Amino acid sequence: MRLLRLDHDSPVPLHAQVERLLRDMIRRPEFQAGALLPDEISLARRLGVSRGTLRAGIAKLVYEGALERKAGVGTRVLPRHLESGIGAWRSLAREMERLGIKVETFHLDFRECIATQEAAQALQVEDGTLLKRLDRVRGWEGVPVVHSRSWFHTRLNLNGSEDFSRPLYEVIEAKTGAVADHAREEFMAISGAGTIARQLDLPKGAPLLLRRHTVYDPGNRPFEYAEVHYRSDRFVLTLDLRREPR
Repeated sequence: MRLLRLDHDSPVPLHAQVERLLRDMIRRPEFQAGALLPDEISLARRLGVSRGTLRAGIAKLVYEGALERKAGVGTRVLPRHLESGIGAWRSLAREMERLGIKVETFHLDFRECIATQEAAQALQVEDGTLLKRLDRVRGWEGVPVVHSRSWFHTRLNLNGSEDFSRPLYEVIEAKTGAVADHAREEFMAISGAGTIARQLDLPKGAPLLLRRHTVYDPGNRPFEYAEVHYRSDRFVLTLDLRREPR
């Protein structure tokens, strides 16, 4: 609390300074660990602002899902609930990097397996074809958030020596020349199966978001089919829609 102060002589409005200060404050370990924020009266007095100005900053962070306010209890930090925009399709690592988040890899496995029926159909190969498969569990802030399983078309000739801790499509393009041009996406809510739930540090049956996608090169040839499971308590997929001109 000793370092919490505003510059009342600054041209930056007090409400903007309060919001910035709150964002800095809630990143502190004690608040990330669940400690309650100071009560509004004490904090407003400390900062030399009205309670209304302070409340406006808190309300904005509550609306964004960064804070939770409960009557009779207080205000505390919620776990980071990150969003991924479907309209701006890119690698998870690059998208989180844009948000200031460093993606960690908790598990990585590359092997050759018989294609599932779904993978064979998506990649337009015969059932029973041997394909290279990549499993990864990734997340941030020490928490596993995403489990992905990718199947690759045989023409890519991946061999497992690639550095799959890096953004996937950058690795594929550098190694094979295949460019990720567009994708077909499917989404559904499911209950987490035992293995995936355990890898995401969740109880069996926990709600997950399943995203299936097939990635195509500029020649409309599929080269990756993936099933990606997201923890629904830590991740949101958003979709921006625009009206087409008549």
